[in-house]
Amino acid sequence: MSAAKAFLILHGKQALNEDVRAAVEHQRAQGWELAVRLTWEAGDAQRLVHEALDAGYTHLIAGGGDGTLRDIAEAMAKADAQASLVLLPLGTANDFARAAGVPLEPLHALALLDAPTRRIDLGDADGELFLNMATGGFGSQVTANTSEDLKKVLGGAAYLFTGLSRFSELHAAYAELQGPDFHWKGDLLALGIGNGRQAGGGHELCPSAVADDGLLDISILPAPQEVVGTLKGLMEGGWGMDNLFVRARLPWVKITSAQGLSINLDGEPMAQEASRFSVRQGALQVHLPEGSPLVSRQG
Repeated sequence: MSAAKAFLILHGKQALNEDVRAAVEHQRAQGWELAVRLTWEAGDAQRLVHEALDAGYTHLIAGGGDGTLRDIAEAMAKADAQASLVLLPLGTANDFARAAGVPLEPLHALALLDAPTRRIDLGDADGELFLNMATGGFGSQVTANTSEDLKKVLGGAAYLFTGLSRFSELHAAYAELQGPDFHWKGDLLALGIGNGRQAGGGHELCPSAVADDGLLDISILPAPQEVVGTLKGLMEGGWGMDNLFVRARLPWVKITSAQGLSINLDGEPMAQEASRFSVRQGALQVHLPEGSPLVSRQG
């Protein structure tokens, strides 16, 4: 009987991560034939997904931060891959993995190779796919402007530090959103279009989202008159002022008008502006822990 085969696509910055090395060796000792490839530059994740699929691998592992996980998930979905995906979260925020209950320790994360798969949705932003969330407003400005050095020193708190240090630059964006039986327009501080629940290092913009319901969770934080004080209170309180948000759950939403609104997909700035966000239902098979909060259909 041949060994089960898996293909790990690992962000190049993690090449010397001893915890990852130990986890890989442990899985090999358990009988897995586990190949490892490193990314170095843009496009590598997509190329390596195709290399793995062409070689007949049925289990792929995404090792890196939210951006790496998104790149690999998108490439697999666009290839209509029948292979399944294990998430090995190694970034600063790890927002999707945390919300899904995926262990952050490499040894335990790779053990999910033996867990059952769940078919989950992906978000679609005018053809660009995302695993976790599209964000706009001040939150996406903070994510895009948080330095790598600060992330190394402070971890997830780097996003909060950057946000608190940039209040002098704060201004609201304007947007108009439309979906089935839904219409909203006005100035906003933050926008989340979620397949997952949290963004920017743990802020639950879409606290009720599940990733297998065929719907996107929309969360809008309208801009009040006293912008700076409100946002500071939100960030320091863990975005806990839930009653300030406008929320909806929709199969699609269009941004029909926007001013000063930059959109990030899973923490990375979009290459071009998107106007329509929808769901690729059941686009990906993922190994998730039993009882994962992000799936509504267990087992």
